[in-house]
Amino acid sequence: MTKTVTFMTRNFNKYDVMSIDEYIAIGGFTALKRAITMDGEDIAREIAACQVKGRGGAAYDMGKKWSQARSEKNPEKVIVCNADEGEPCTFKDRTLIQNDPFNLLEGMIIAGYTMKAQNGYIYMREEYSHLRPILLNAIKQANEKGYLGKNILGVEGFDYQIHLYSGAGAYVCGEGTALVESIEGKAGRPRMKPPYIKQCGLYNLPTCVQNVESLSLVAGILNNGDTYKSYGPADCLGTKLVSVAGNVNRPGVYEIPFGMTVREIIYDLAGGVQGDRDIRLIQFGGASGKIAPASVLDTPYTYDDLKGAGVGVGSGAILVVDERTSVIDFLTTTQQFFSHESCGQCAPCREGNLHIKLLLQKVKAGTHTASDVKLLKQIAETMMITSLCGLGQAAQSALLAAMKHFPQTFEVK
Repeated sequence: MTKTVTFMTRNFNKYDVMSIDEYIAIGGFTALKRAITMDGEDIAREIAACQVKGRGGAAYDMGKKWSQARSEKNPEKVIVCNADEGEPCTFKDRTLIQNDPFNLLEGMIIAGYTMKAQNGYIYMREEYSHLRPILLNAIKQANEKGYLGKNILGVEGFDYQIHLYSGAGAYVCGEGTALVESIEGKAGRPRMKPPYIKQCGLYNLPTCVQNVESLSLVAGILNNGDTYKSYGPADCLGTKLVSVAGNVNRPGVYEIPFGMTVREIIYDLAGGVQGDRDIRLIQFGGASGKIAPASVLDTPYTYDDLKGAGVGVGSGAILVVDERTSVIDFLTTTQQFFSHESCGQCAPCREGNLHIKLLLQKVKAGTHTASDVKLLKQIAETMMITSLCGLGQAAQSALLAAMKHFPQTFEVK
């Protein structure tokens, strides 16, 4: 059986998550103590050397992002941890918060030092309200021990505080600008860009938004960057948390080295398909991700290999759908989600989701025409190009992939 690795998950079940002393006893905050002896640009370079891409779905070079955030001239800056995790089938960030909250805080504090920020904000999805006590306790104890507050660890002028905010259950608030609007007390709707969030974000300050998993990598990389780089192929170093769900025997979160095949993830780690049934399709990266048939199974799990196979890493979700579910049933269910979650601010997404929902109902009923199929594709492509934010731009990823891989679904009888 292919084994998982324990780089990000190295501290799981090794300390009481309500005790900062136990975290310190297993080496907690040693990365922060090293970081404060370094120049912030050198920290960004170490992250860049590990080829870390943001784990929220956009896959932007993390070291480059930190360097750009550091270069902003405004004396006040903000770090935001995106713990909204509203992407269906994605639950890796929840696992990190549950099992290693102090490691997340350590990564946020190092980010604050690197980018010369004064405040960090954790924006957590409303459905994770049961995790609030864990994070509030971690913040409180970090303040008491001098890892937050003024002149942290004796560094003059290193003043940094972390705040916890909860969302109200809106999927669109996973988008960076909608997230900061929500923290400011406004309706969670995306902003027009430019200006970009790195220049004018939360409270009009330069803002760096990072995913929970991204920040949870920081301490490990500063302590053991060579170990991280020992995993994965040369063009895709490191490890990744994947959330595997759907019709598998062992759904869950697994830390894998990049380069493991999709087949190994599904059959060795997740225990294979329930009842040994055939796979109908696999969706990568959550509801906004593309789908592929079982022919993708032997593809290595790397950014470039998955892209070459027509899918992507996205949020790290892998949804396995077996032969009991038809392609059209899968698409109509997914479309109901996006029709409900669209904020309605821009016409392409608001109207596009509505009309695609109606057209898919016709396809399911078998009453569609060739013109309907053509219109489906036109609307989906228009949404991808013209929608204001990532929700509308990616909402029809599964539909467009289905039209490519499963054309029989749309055949006119």
